[in-house]
Amino acid sequence: MKRIIIVTLVLIFGLCLATNALAAGKEDAKKNVETVVAAVDGCKDTATINANDYDPYVFILKEDGMLVVHPSLTGKSLKEVAPPVYEAIVTSVKEGKETADYMWKGAMKHSFVQKTKNGLIVGSGYSE
Repeated sequence: MKRIIIVTLVLIFGLCLATNALAAGKEDAKKNVETVVAAVDGCKDTATINANDYDPYVFILKEDGMLVVHPSLTGKSLKEVAPPVYEAIVTSVKEGKETADYMWKGAMKHSFVQKTKNGLIVGSGYSE
């Protein structure tokens, strides 16, 4: 009986830690987007933004889908590479939502998204 209680407490503690880790990822993604939008709105050149300087990484795309900042897809069209992701992001921004939800590689994913003053879309993804 004592062993069952200990195992149960360890599992509950582990679940609490996992929940906090997911929440931190979500909050980090939001903070990343807000930081990059403020920088771009303050006239920072997007060419100086490194996607991997943020955890989770950031991406910046034009409304037509062309990625101007991404860890591996800079210069490619998200509209062509991942049409459902592109549609979810653009639709969310047009509707004034701060998150885009989409299926990617069989799993539900989310990205915080925000538009800059010059019309670029900044995002940072997370999983729940």
